[in-house]
Amino acid sequence: MPLTLADKKAVVAEVAEIAEQAQSAVAAEYRGLSVGAMTRLRVQAREADVYLRVVRNTLARRALEGTDFACMRDGLIGPLVLAFSRSEPSAAARVMRSFAKDNEKLAIRLVAFGGELLDPSAVERLASLPTRDEALAKLMALMKAPIEKLVRTIAEPHTRLVRTVAAVRDQKQAA
Repeated sequence: MPLTLADKKAVVAEVAEIAEQAQSAVAAEYRGLSVGAMTRLRVQAREADVYLRVVRNTLARRALEGTDFACMRDGLIGPLVLAFSRSEPSAAARVMRSFAKDNEKLAIRLVAFGGELLDPSAVERLASLPTRDEALAKLMALMKAPIEKLVRTIAEPHTRLVRTVAAVRDQKQAA
């Protein structure tokens, strides 16, 4: 059953709203995927907080107009599934990359991040970006390292003294 004008407007508004909030987007050609495979992809996307939608290209072009993902408009050709990362910049790329490894029929065509259209091979780089928690953990480790080194340096003379006294004690006991 074809979409009515009201339905088309609702789809455009929904995708535009998601695109406004999204941090990155990936478009992949799903031609040849079974319904079961698409369902698995949708489940993985839902678990990673990725908005996944199959939209007619003309409606997608209208929805992406005026967003950071307007650069994708010219590449919207063929049957595409759009994935938008809502919480983590790398979430959509991570989901699509992992699913494409298991299913050769899913071909990544467009990758957009920060208002720029990237090469489809950039999905590897984008997917390897750390999550927010990983980035915070790395930052905290970096901030904590100088303090730990200072504490170890300050404690070293005492430790060396204790080791020397213990060595002298062991030497006297052995004699």
